[in-house]
Amino acid sequence: MPDENGHPSLEEMSLQVVLNALSDPLRYAVVRELLGEPAGTARTCASFNLPISKSTTTHHFRILREAGLVRQVDRGNSRAATLRRVDLDQRFPGLLDLIAADR
Repeated sequence: MPDENGHPSLEEMSLQVVLNALSDPLRYAVVRELLGEPAGTARTCASFNLPISKSTTTHHFRILREAGLVRQVDRGNSRAATLRRVDLDQRFPGLLDLIAADR
């Protein structure tokens, strides 16, 4: 069962859900951008400068969070997202390497 913020546990992470989340070009770009950051880097949703409305940005980050790709933490009036590298590497070995190599 996902935690109170909608983050699935490691065992609940599904490859089909993760791949579905990554099928959108904007969400894929967010994950690739986070892969380029040092491990543990937390960025606000607005820092990605996505060419979409704030509500649509929120939707895309909800999809990433519920798939288990990012962990979001409330920061006052915004949320910061961190890539769940360790969990993803454990659950789906090599997936992040494939995304990082897709340049």
